[in-house]
Amino acid sequence: MKTFWKRFWKDTEGQDLVEYALIVAAIALGMVATIRGIAQALNSLYESISSALTSI
Repeated sequence: MKTFWKRFWKDTEGQDLVEYALIVAAIALGMVATIRGIAQALNSLYESISSALTSI
């Protein structure tokens, strides 16, 4: 039983997959936040262009 727990504690198989998944999730969340910010900026730009064109 003691050797089982030693092997279990030292086993790192599958650890890389979890780390890569966490990195991909963090990048995806960052991209979503960035895209939302860009979308709001573009919406504001289009609204200002639209209002400028209607006042001509």
